[in-house]
Amino acid sequence: MNNSNKLGLFDLTIIVVSLVIGMGIFKTPAGIAAKSGTETIFYSAWLIGGLIAMLGAFVFAEIGARLPVVGAYYKVFSYAYHPAVGFTVNTLILISNAASLAVVTLIGAEYCSHMLFDKQMGFAFNVTLSIVAVGIFFFVNLMGLKTSSRTQNILMIVKVGLILLLIAAMFTGQQVTPTDYSTDPIRTYTGDNGLLLLVISMVAVSFTYGGYQQTINFGGEVSKQGTLQKGIFIGIIIIILLYLTVNYAYVQVIGYDNMKNATSIGSLLFQALFGKVGGKVFDFAMFISVLAYVNILLMSNPRVMYAMSKDGVLPKIFSYQHSKTQALVPGLITFSVITVAVTFFGKGVDNILGFSIFLDSMGFITCALALLILRYRKVNDELVQPGFISKIIPTIAVVFMLAYGVVATAVVLDNWKAALTGVGLLLLFVAVYFVFIQKSKTDV
Repeated sequence: MNNSNKLGLFDLTIIVVSLVIGMGIFKTPAGIAAKSGTETIFYSAWLIGGLIAMLGAFVFAEIGARLPVVGAYYKVFSYAYHPAVGFTVNTLILISNAASLAVVTLIGAEYCSHMLFDKQMGFAFNVTLSIVAVGIFFFVNLMGLKTSSRTQNILMIVKVGLILLLIAAMFTGQQVTPTDYSTDPIRTYTGDNGLLLLVISMVAVSFTYGGYQQTINFGGEVSKQGTLQKGIFIGIIIIILLYLTVNYAYVQVIGYDNMKNATSIGSLLFQALFGKVGGKVFDFAMFISVLAYVNILLMSNPRVMYAMSKDGVLPKIFSYQHSKTQALVPGLITFSVITVAVTFFGKGVDNILGFSIFLDSMGFITCALALLILRYRKVNDELVQPGFISKIIPTIAVVFMLAYGVVATAVVLDNWKAALTGVGLLLLFVAVYFVFIQKSKTDV
């Protein structure tokens, strides 16, 4: 790859932040407040989630150092375990990401119609705008990694600026009371259920902190050795600081008890700053969030398909790169088409995404274990910087696995059907691999 088309530290940091900070921070804290029971548990969940994410940064930084290739999130499973594991996990992620992207674009279209017309324009408008958004960033990504990365940088600078505005609302001295609430249950602290409430709260918190693991897909496209690792660390630190501060702002402006299951807490903070036009600012923030999400998924997912193609578990065509821009054209086209197709099913698609938290947890656990396997096999030891952190990485990996084991257990306790769905899909795609893909590779 031409060095001018490679990623620098700032680009990688923005990618990390983009993969983690989506629309959730504008909404999720209200649901977590309803589950946590007390302010102490609420803040503890966010702080522990941040610490776990930092442990994950150490784990994935070393994975990225040992496997500095395009689509490394597939490679780590394939190399440490078996191509069937890499195929199964990443195929599920690709399908889930396409469905998630379709749903998010439809939601973004609703915010856009409200921002422009003060009303919902209907399903046809939402689908059309969703397709246009995917189409725009499809062409942006066709122009190459550097163009898509620069576009992402601009979108995320705007988005982080909007989050800083949310934080600034606590300096106004205003208190804003929500008017709309969801019907989800509110859990109460009884004096002896604090640990249970913390664990249940950690499910949504962990999901809100997730996504950074996909950064290793860009490991073969960095400007110099160490860029990926530094980008992951800096990005996670920025995310932790933003999340902790914005949650403090929510509690200060809305009130912990008032924000439980409130439907639009982000909008309330913007109203504290801008009055009646605050709702419009919130709509704009959500729309920017959607655009950033569209672009980062179109950047990341074709790289997984590229790696799977190189390994022979997807057709060879997915390893084709444009001769000038190095764009992964077949993967980009396929992922975009799947996303556009799913938009026609509407928001109902979101119902199939409940198992994603469970799958993410299992993915984190198996990735951390894979790192221990790579270390045991001494894979690219020379690329890992020695020192104190390197010596304690095995301990960090074990603690990280245990933490996500707790999260996975909490998912089973809270929604066993979602976990069962996740396990069922994993087994289904393992069967697909051995019945169709392994057989075809053997025949060749």
